[in-house]
Amino acid sequence: MKRFILAITGASGTRLGLRLLAELTKRAEVYLVISSSAITILKEEDGIDLLGKNKEEILRELSGFINGKVHYFTEKELDAPIASGSFRTDGMFIVPCSMKTLSAISNGYASNLIERAADVIIKEKRPLILSPREMPLSPIHLDNMLKLSRLGVIIAPPVPAFYHKPENIDELLNFITGKLLDVVTIEHDLYKRWRQ
Repeated sequence: MKRFILAITGASGTRLGLRLLAELTKRAEVYLVISSSAITILKEEDGIDLLGKNKEEILRELSGFINGKVHYFTEKELDAPIASGSFRTDGMFIVPCSMKTLSAISNGYASNLIERAADVIIKEKRPLILSPREMPLSPIHLDNMLKLSRLGVIIAPPVPAFYHKPENIDELLNFITGKLLDVVTIEHDLYKRWRQ
């Protein structure tokens, strides 16, 4: 079974991270990290209150999005296995990716587990997929994305398409989630492909 790291950081769109969690856990073992900022946003945007909860309570709260094996770590656990290059994974997703996290990764500033795990993924030349959620983009944002892209990091903003004629938000989320899974060649049927 494949193993992926999924980090959810403090940008609008935590719902997309949860949708990806649900799909990844159908097909892979997931090492999940949620930043403290994302925990606040999860409460505001999705009504999921993880504040002050321990790991077991957090996994219980997220059980509706988990279809398989999940290992949860806080962003402060720099001794977690995903902080080491000797721990093998098939890649890492950061969905949504805040501009703060993007900047830290771009500049090698690994002050928490999410940034350290991303640093490890880059140095080990494994797939790293960032879904930055901000607009408009400043030249600083664009420079950071270009720098990472040149290192092989996949920059996949959560931009919907409309050729599959989505009828609701779930179908838009399914399209974006499907495109993220496509990047690591995970089969799915989340959206109708072009001319299919």
